[in-house]
Amino acid sequence: MRELKAIHELENRLAAAYSPDRSAAEVGVAVRTTHDRFSGSAVRDFVPILVERAVRRELEPEQDPGSATPIGADNATAPADELAMGSGGIDSTERGRAPATGRRGLFVLAGAGVVAAGAAAWAGTRSGSDATRPAAPVAGASLTAVTGIVGSEKIAFFGDSRVADVFAAHGFEVRVNAAGSREIATSIDLTGQAFAFPSSLPAAEKLKREVGVRTQFTPFYSPMAIATFTPIVELLDAAGAVKYDGPVPALDFAAYIDMVQRGVQWDELAGNRTYPVAKNILIGTTDIRTSNSAAMYLAVAGYVVNDHAVVRGAAAERHVLPTLQRLFLAQGYTEGSSTGPFEEYLTAGMGATPMTWIYEAQYVAAAVAGRLRDEMVLLYPSPTVLSRHALVPLAPEGEEIGTLLHTDPDLQALAAEHGFRTGDAARFDEVVTEHDVQVSPDLVDVVDIPAYETLEHLLGGVAGAY
Repeated sequence: MRELKAIHELENRLAAAYSPDRSAAEVGVAVRTTHDRFSGSAVRDFVPILVERAVRRELEPEQDPGSATPIGADNATAPADELAMGSGGIDSTERGRAPATGRRGLFVLAGAGVVAAGAAAWAGTRSGSDATRPAAPVAGASLTAVTGIVGSEKIAFFGDSRVADVFAAHGFEVRVNAAGSREIATSIDLTGQAFAFPSSLPAAEKLKREVGVRTQFTPFYSPMAIATFTPIVELLDAAGAVKYDGPVPALDFAAYIDMVQRGVQWDELAGNRTYPVAKNILIGTTDIRTSNSAAMYLAVAGYVVNDHAVVRGAAAERHVLPTLQRLFLAQGYTEGSSTGPFEEYLTAGMGATPMTWIYEAQYVAAAVAGRLRDEMVLLYPSPTVLSRHALVPLAPEGEEIGTLLHTDPDLQALAAEHGFRTGDAARFDEVVTEHDVQVSPDLVDVVDIPAYETLEHLLGGVAGAY
């Protein structure tokens, strides 16, 4: 939490320092995106200092076109190399690849058949600021078709005609297919894809390691939340498992884990006349083998079971694994991506799944679309984690799409209308206010996810128990 506070103070300080040349939203995006590059760093003490150094390099006005550092999300990968590959990027000498050359943020592609032909040549030859900004479209020119794989929760965003119009104004026709974020990183054939857009940094990190890519863009994020119903919240409140620390109630995850470990059923709760069902109290999730949202559930649960500390080391992994396995195996069948469980929540009511693990963005988007019924409410886990949606470019067009998503104000505003939190915090506030969506604008009880290797071990430990 000390690091998050330092990053927040850095964001405010730099916003003041670069005003009025840079907007507060632009500075905020630069700080948060740069901070994301250090998610896999084991040594945390110097992260705020390195973030500030990298962001200042981005935000300083160009002095010389031939020597200036271009402004772009991928430049934020630079300090990660100074932390001994802390960002999780792969050393350019690994896997038989030639050392990377050119500007900071350059990435080299490896793995024949994984990405479109010619991408490696692009990575080795691109240079200068032109590589960080999409080229201006030529009037009357045909659109360049760009294909990508995205987490299912972003399908509605890419299917929005207004989003398509913005891309078209920049000369692109973007076509996407959906898959679970873990699936994107582990088993989807990415041949011919210009980008992959999973729903978290761990999934993006795994993908980058698999294909030999250093660059990523994090244009928006979403806190993890629980879609539930007023009667369920009242039952949990009576059982002492709900907190009211803000405008939206929060599920005390320690109390929830205790009930799961004791095998408490809904019909065993005192005074339960609204949901007297003889089944275990469990949050419904997606399949941990394919979906990122399930990995985020594992991260929160692991933190709580590990005495409210991020899981680190083999001993901690062994300590938390039995409870984590129970949380997933006791559910029975789970779907491969987050869209299915949330659709069931919207259509089937609380009888099927009284609590569904979701991205906050899904709930906000449903409210904007008028799909929520009166008793449907949002419940935040306490603690929660932030799922940062990370685009990994696999071809030059993919990098241009990533840059647009990261910097274009219209796309940022439209992302807010689809429930995502972006650098344009004011637009997100406008959306939830306009549609009377009860969310927590400032989440405080947010914890870090485990380091990449630890998370992989835990995911493998649960998956192996199926």
